[in-house]
Amino acid sequence: MSKISIQLKSLLRCCLRKVLFLWVKTNYLGELPSIPSLKESDGICYILARQSLFDTLVLEEICQRQGLASPNQKLIVTHNQLLPNCLHLIQQPTIWRIFPPPKPSDQLHQLITFLQRHPEKNIQLIPVTIFWGRSPLKEQSAFKLLFTYDYAVGGRLRKLFAVLVHGRQTMINFSTPLATRELVDEQLSTNRTVRKLARILRVHFRQLRTAVTGPELSHRKTLVNQLLHSQPVKQAILDQANATHDNISRLKSKARKYANEIVSDFRYPAIRFLDIVLTWFWNKLYNGIQVNHIEPIQQLAKDHEIIYVPCHRSHIDYLLLSYVLYKQNLSPPHIAAGINLNMPLVGGLLRRGGAFFMRRSFKGNKLYTTVFNEYLHTLLTRGFPTEYFIEGGRSRTGRLLQPKTGMLALTLQSYLKDQRKPFCFVPVYIGYERVLEGTTYLGELRGKAKKAESPLDILRILSALKKEFGEVWVNFGEPILLNQFLLQKQPDWQSNISSEPLSIITRQSWFRSLTQQLANTINCHINAAAVVNPVNHIATALLSAPKQAMSEESLTEQLTFYHWLLEKLPYSARIISTPKTPAETILYVEKLGFIRRQTDSLGDVIYVEGKHAVLMTYYRNNTLHLFAIPSLISCFFNNSSRIKEADLLPMCNKIYPYLRTELFLPWQPDHFSHLLKQWLDILVEHAILQRENGWLQSPNPESVTSVTFNFLGKTIIQTLERFYMALSLLIRSGSGQINRDTLEKQCHELAQRLSFIQGINAPEFFDKSLFKNFIETLRQQDLVQADEQKNLSFTHNIHVILNSARYVLPNEARQAIQQLATVHLNKQ
Repeated sequence: MSKISIQLKSLLRCCLRKVLFLWVKTNYLGELPSIPSLKESDGICYILARQSLFDTLVLEEICQRQGLASPNQKLIVTHNQLLPNCLHLIQQPTIWRIFPPPKPSDQLHQLITFLQRHPEKNIQLIPVTIFWGRSPLKEQSAFKLLFTYDYAVGGRLRKLFAVLVHGRQTMINFSTPLATRELVDEQLSTNRTVRKLARILRVHFRQLRTAVTGPELSHRKTLVNQLLHSQPVKQAILDQANATHDNISRLKSKARKYANEIVSDFRYPAIRFLDIVLTWFWNKLYNGIQVNHIEPIQQLAKDHEIIYVPCHRSHIDYLLLSYVLYKQNLSPPHIAAGINLNMPLVGGLLRRGGAFFMRRSFKGNKLYTTVFNEYLHTLLTRGFPTEYFIEGGRSRTGRLLQPKTGMLALTLQSYLKDQRKPFCFVPVYIGYERVLEGTTYLGELRGKAKKAESPLDILRILSALKKEFGEVWVNFGEPILLNQFLLQKQPDWQSNISSEPLSIITRQSWFRSLTQQLANTINCHINAAAVVNPVNHIATALLSAPKQAMSEESLTEQLTFYHWLLEKLPYSARIISTPKTPAETILYVEKLGFIRRQTDSLGDVIYVEGKHAVLMTYYRNNTLHLFAIPSLISCFFNNSSRIKEADLLPMCNKIYPYLRTELFLPWQPDHFSHLLKQWLDILVEHAILQRENGWLQSPNPESVTSVTFNFLGKTIIQTLERFYMALSLLIRSGSGQINRDTLEKQCHELAQRLSFIQGINAPEFFDKSLFKNFIETLRQQDLVQADEQKNLSFTHNIHVILNSARYVLPNEARQAIQQLATVHLNKQ
C-alpha cells in the first residue's frame, strides 16, 4: 500500500470517528490500563471480542483522549515483522459464510508463533470490551438471529441500529493486561496455546458481559411454560390430584396462575425509564448517594451467583439498591417483593424492573410452594443476581430485626441441588439521614394498625420532596462465599447430601441450624458495614442526656468522644463515619430540622422536642451496636466509682450473649473476652479509666471526661433494663409457674407502664418481639426450659444473671422495676 493510500485511509478513519462521536457518548467501566507500569521492552496489544469498525473507532478515540497507544498503529515486533496493535478474538465471518465456527483469529496464531520464536519478548494483551447499551441478550427466533450483530450480514445492520439507539449509553472497559509469555512458556504446541488463550479470553468477555448486563433472558411466556413442565411442578400437580381427587387440567391452570403471579418480566426499556425517573427523584430527595466497598462485588459478579441481602428500612430500599448497582455498571437484581406491592400501575412497572412477587405465607399450599421454589432455583442456576430482605418486613425501630429464614432455606436448597456456579451473599447496609416513612413508623409503634400500601402513596412521596432529607449511604459488607461457609460450619455437608434425598435433608436439624447460622452471620455483616451519619451521632448523644438537651459545648465534647471511640475501638474495617467536625455536625442536623437551639446569657442549648425526640430513637438504634460494649463498661460505674477488674470481666461475659443476640454483635464469646481486655487497656491508656492494684477507677467526677463517659453508659441502659424486667417477672412468678406467651405479654405491659412513668421516649423499649428474643436466648443458654404447655422452668444460674444487674443498673431503676413487677403480679 502506497504512502498516499495510507494517509488517505487514516484521514478517512479520522473523519468517520469525528462523525461517530457527534452522537456517541462514552463512559468508563472500571479503571484505565496502567500502561506506564508495564515494562518498556514489552509490546502492548488491545484485543476485542470480534472485529468491528465501530468498536475500533471508539477504541481509537478513547486512546487518543487518554494518551494511550493508538490501536490503528502496527506493532513492530522485529525489524521485518509487523502485527496489528489491535487484535480480535474470533475469526471475522465473510459475506458468503454467515455462520462461521467460533475459531480463534489468524492474528492470535501470528502472535503466539512470534513469541515462540522470540523467548525474550513478552507482549501483553489488554482485553477491551465495548458495550452499546446495557440490554441483556434474549432468546430469539431463527429469523431474528440473522439480525444479531454477532454474525455477518444482518449483524452489521443491527450494529448500526445499536449505535443509533444506544450510542449515548456506550461503555468501554479496559481489563487487566494479560501476559502471553506465561502461556507460551508452558511449551505446548502452537494450536493448543492459541486455543487455551482464546478460551481464557472468551471466558473473560462472557463473565464481564454477564456481570454488567446479566445473563440471557427468556421470554416470560417461555419461562412460565418451562416452570410448568419442570419435574418438581409436574410431580406436585400429580400429588395434589391424588390427594384431593382434583382435575389435573384444573391444577395445571392453577399452577400457571401461580407462575404468572410470581414471575418477573425484566425489560431493558423499563430499566432505562426507571434510571431517568430515579435520577431525577434522588436528586430532588437527597443531596447525594454515597457508595462504599463495591469494588470486590464488581469482581465477584463475574463468576459468582450474587445474592444481595440488604437491611430493610424503607420501601425505597430496593429501588435505591438497584439504581446504585446499575450506576456502578452491575446488572440490576431480580428482587423478591411482597405481593402487597403488586398494585395497579406500580406492580407492572416493578415487575418489568426485575421484581418477582411472593405471598407472605406459603403454609398449606404445596403447589404454590413448588412453583415458587422452582422459579427461584431457575433464577439462581441461570446466573441472575437476586435480592431479598431476610428481615421479612421493614424495621420500625431502626435496628435489625430477627431474620426470617424462609428465602435463605430455599437458596440453600437450590445450591445443594445444583452446585455448578458458586453462590455469594452480599450484605448491604443502607443508611438514611431521614427515612421517608418516619412519621408512619411512630404511629405503628404506638399501636396504630399497619397501613396498607396504595398507588396514592406515590403522591404522598412527591409531597415529601419539599423537606430536607440529607444524604443516603449504601455500604457493601463483607461477602459471604457459601461454599466456604458450609465447609466452616458443616465440614461433612457434601457426604450428608449424597446419602439422603433433598426433601429429607431440608427437614434435618443440621440444615435448619445451618440456615439460622447463615441468617445471623448475614445480619452481623450488615451491622459491620454500618454508617454513622450526622443524625446518628446527634441522636446517640442527645438521647443520653436528661430532657434530651445539652449545652453546645457539652454536645461538642460528647460528639468528639464518640469519634474517638470509633477510631480507637474500631467495630470493623468497613464502618463509615461522617467526616464532619462536631460543630459542622450540629449545624447540619439543625438544618435538617431534627434539633432546636435556645440561646441565653450562658450560651446555646441544643435540644430535641416533641415527636422528633421519639423519632431520633430510630436513628440512634441504627448504630446502637457500635457503642454497645463501651457503653456496657460505662454502666458498671453507675453505682460505684471503682470496681475490681476480676469481677467486671466475668460479668460482662455473662451479659454479652444477650446483647450479641439482640444487636447481632460479631464476636464469638471466647474472642470477646480477649477484645474486652484490649478495650479496657485502651480506656486506661487514654486516662478514661484508671487501673490500680486490680481495681478500675472511673474518671474524676468533676472532669469533662466523667460527664462524657457517664452519658456513654446511657446508650445501652434501656436494653439492660428490659433484660432485668424479664428476669424479675420470671423469677417472681416461680419456676414452671408462668407460660412463655404470658411472660412476653407481662413484659410488654410492664415496659409500657415504666416507659410512661419515667418518660422514656423510645417505643422499641416495650417492643414485644425483643422480649420474645430475650426469652429464646435464655433457652439457648440452657437457663430456662419450656414444657409442652410452654411453661418456663429455670435453674439457679439465672439468679447469677439477675444479681449482675446491681452493678450495671442505677439503684432507682432497679427499685422502680421491682416495685412495678410486684404490683403487676399481684393484680394477675
